Amino acid sequence: MDVEQFRKAGYDAIDRICDYYYSLREKPVVAQVQPGYLRQLIPESAPQKGHDWASIIDDYQKAIIPGLTHWQHPSFFAYFPTPSTFEGTLAELLSSSTSNPGFNWFSSPACTELEAIVMDWAAKMFGLHDSFLNINETGGGVIQTTASDSGLTAIVAARSRYQRENPGVSLESLVIYVTTQTHSFGKKAGMILGLDVRMLDVDETVMKDNTGLTGERLRDAVREDHVRGRHPFVLVATVGTTSSGAIDRVEDIGAAIKDNFPSIWLHVDAAWAGVTLACPEYREAAQLQGINEYADSLCINFHKQLIDALDITPEFLRTKEGDAGTVIDYKNWHLGLGRRFRSLKLWFVLRSFGIEGFQANIRKCISLNNSFVEHIRACSIFELVTPPSFALSVFRLIPKSLNALNRTFYEIFGLTTVGKVFCIRLVVGASRTEQSDIDNAWNIIKGVGNSTLAKLGYA
Repeated sequence: MDVEQFRKAGYDAIDRICDYYYSLREKPVVAQVQPGYLRQLIPESAPQKGHDWASIIDDYQKAIIPGLTHWQHPSFFAYFPTPSTFEGTLAELLSSSTSNPGFNWFSSPACTELEAIVMDWAAKMFGLHDSFLNINETGGGVIQTTASDSGLTAIVAARSRYQRENPGVSLESLVIYVTTQTHSFGKKAGMILGLDVRMLDVDETVMKDNTGLTGERLRDAVREDHVRGRHPFVLVATVGTTSSGAIDRVEDIGAAIKDNFPSIWLHVDAAWAGVTLACPEYREAAQLQGINEYADSLCINFHKQLIDALDITPEFLRTKEGDAGTVIDYKNWHLGLGRRFRSLKLWFVLRSFGIEGFQANIRKCISLNNSFVEHIRACSIFELVTPPSFALSVFRLIPKSLNALNRTFYEIFGLTTVGKVFCIRLVVGASRTEQSDIDNAWNIIKGVGNSTLAKLGYA
């Protein structure tokens, strides 16, 4: 494809993207295909000779689009949202057109410097302490691939610091602390690093008032482990857990660590709910004061890492700028070497939306979830399992003692568990979701709930 062919194909691709979004509301949310469908449509081997672009893009339309679950659909309420903006799409196009690894400043100065700038923009927008700013050279922000990578990087950094401060402690005695509501990356980190993971049970308090881990529970656990010769070195606290939106009490936990166990690293996983920090009225609930005072690292889709824990740089990658400390070499701030130019997307989106636009979308999603909660509270066949958490609701069918009932309901909707209770979760996040979509979802949920009760003889 030459430049002019690319120009023509680009116009066509943008048209197809626009047509996709115009028709999105009419599409089914979930892909209507069976496992293995794509192998029936695509040859077993790559072609010996290249195909013309028109046939390639047509095959995308015919074979790929039908196999997509549409996470940007106005009626997508599962998992957690993955919003897509046209600004971000254009940034993705531009960044891929100038592909480069971006592992240090010299390899592409703009990639490093823009990331440092937009990370500072994000920290200020979220109300974070100045120590989280790159410009202050005491901490700073880096864009990781996922929240799981962020957590793993923080745990590696925590281990490095703990071993430095406690050189006589064996690796076999180190313990990662998570809770029963922590994202699965905590367990995976233990598997990857060959370390023990202890899950602190918080399910009872989560069901009561959505409170996760407290300082008292942490103190008891650490003292138990110390008696056994075990050494907890990092705690993953969460603001807005994946399963239920539960919130660990960061200020209480942080004070317990500072006063009793200062060698323990506090990583705060706020990958989902952390964006609410952009709105001043949600900062108390989202634990901003505790984060600013006690967190060693923080993930809000943007990981705040306070030390250069992964600096193992061979000579051929060293630069005079990096050695002089005048720039950030981001290769030392995450697990990989090469990096994508993702800061361009954040720069485009924040400039186009502005902080006010960002806040408006957050407030809209929370408001829509509140309207769904009103439906639940007014209905005799459902009840909330946990208090609503920002834009997330966790609920179940009544009678509550029958997990089999909610397992049956799960065949239609998404399941989670809090303790040993099966329940259903709904989260609002798609930018195109409106009140009518919430009302439609409720009508479907209520209808399926009534039919489920009738099917099992409870109607």
